[in-house]
Amino acid sequence: MYPNTALQANPLETYKAVDRAAMSGREIEAEVLTQAALKLKKCQAEWDNPGRNEKLDEALKYNQLIWSVFQGDLSMDDNPLPRQLKQNLLTLSAFIDKRIFETMAYPSPEKLNVIIDINSNIAAGLRQFPNSEW
Repeated sequence: MYPNTALQANPLETYKAVDRAAMSGREIEAEVLTQAALKLKKCQAEWDNPGRNEKLDEALKYNQLIWSVFQGDLSMDDNPLPRQLKQNLLTLSAFIDKRIFETMAYPSPEKLNVIIDINSNIAAGLRQFPNSEW
């Protein structure tokens, strides 16, 4: 019935793929930001556990990738957001980049708080106003 894929072997992955297919762009952005915040929170909670550096590096790179994608999208000429909002979000993304690099260079769990808060608040806003312009 189903092609032989990794999705067939893992029903949860199949469900997630179908769920994502039905999500709007804003819902996907909110979900990605939430996942990024959760990865960082997990690093904080497990700060003293073995393997912290690898998990922290993975979580920071995940956040960096997300914000790089946002930067690219916000820089596109055809992005429909108002100019001032785009500029504010680009400024925020530059701040997040700086915090990520600071945390990579000098890790501390407290440095993750601001990234977690920003990701969580933007995700909440995207969920609260799914059809508005950020």
